[in-house]
Amino acid sequence: MSESSDELHPLQWSSFATLADVLPAIDDAFEQSPTSTVPIPSSKDVVLLLIDGLGATLLDDHAEVAPTLTAMRTATIRAGFPATTATSITSLMAGAPCGSHGIIGYSFRTDRDETRGPKRRTLNALRWTFNRSDGRSALGLYVPELIQPEPGLLAEMADRGVDVTYVMPAAYRGSGFSRAAFRVEGTYIGAQIPADILAGIGDALAPSTPDHRLIYAYWPDLDAAGHLFGPGSPQWVKTLGVVDRLVADIASDLPRDATLVVTGDHGMIQADNRIDIDTTDEMLKGVEAVAGEMRVRHVYTRPGARDDVHTFWTDVLGDDAFVVPREQVLDEQWFGAEVTDVVAERIGDLVAVARGRTIITRTLADPAPEVNMPGHHGAWTAAEQLVPVLVHAGGN
Repeated sequence: MSESSDELHPLQWSSFATLADVLPAIDDAFEQSPTSTVPIPSSKDVVLLLIDGLGATLLDDHAEVAPTLTAMRTATIRAGFPATTATSITSLMAGAPCGSHGIIGYSFRTDRDETRGPKRRTLNALRWTFNRSDGRSALGLYVPELIQPEPGLLAEMADRGVDVTYVMPAAYRGSGFSRAAFRVEGTYIGAQIPADILAGIGDALAPSTPDHRLIYAYWPDLDAAGHLFGPGSPQWVKTLGVVDRLVADIASDLPRDATLVVTGDHGMIQADNRIDIDTTDEMLKGVEAVAGEMRVRHVYTRPGARDDVHTFWTDVLGDDAFVVPREQVLDEQWFGAEVTDVVAERIGDLVAVARGRTIITRTLADPAPEVNMPGHHGAWTAAEQLVPVLVHAGGN
């Protein structure tokens, strides 16, 4: 049996704020009416720094490496389901869960290509490619603004005069996922390393303006270290130390009327129990497509085959995963209280959520580097779901 004592079932989620609550809290801080849900003080300008892979449990376990992060921590929230970058960042920018915005995971199937090409095709939302992260670009068929049609709260704030600047790797500018998640063009400052981020934030805050400013900064390297070497590995711990120094430097340079807010998009677990869909006899029988990620799989079944697939997958996975039909997913509000009809069609006929340290792999269909990574996220454990919120007001 998998270790699952720290799993957060949907029925327990209501006690946690989520990433979808962060931007509304920043908007309230601009309006001089701070909320207690995510405590951010009244501010003229806010720097929102997202550290990819910064989980609350991992920060607890390595607090001695990150004294600045630990001292600034003001709240613990939930990433949302699934706990994965494409979903989390879109929820953060939209101010809404994925049942509204539709980016329901690392990859999923849409109904937008039913008359063009094979129905087995899925969209990798993070890379904006067909079927695999290294697949052909999907931009020609899947227009990001149609796949994710909700402008969201960031666009509302910009329409009200909030000045938006992005400080993140230049390669992300104009990508399919960036177009889907960030529905405001804003000012873009390319930043690859911590020194670039520090300089970019400084440049964005330097001019005098009466308008509120939101500077969104992003650094991916902590997540990369966790995937490649494992969360808590020496390489990961070293990268956490770099994050701590970056945050300390940003905080020390922050103007008096600005606030720094730091959070993560998910945590991470070390996986050592691998169950492979592609080499387990008959596991793909009756299955039309499999999407998602290795901790959360969307299973799209052939007509009339769902019940048989449900029974077979439940028997094979046993206590290593929950295997649940779409109706139960919707009833228990896994993807939020309100799920549009279009988004509901994207959810698998079955959703398989790995438990404990299990991953559900596809050794023949997914790129080998992804399959062989030790660090994973997406599911319900506290280590994956819980992320810290760190706040520092300028002048303090």
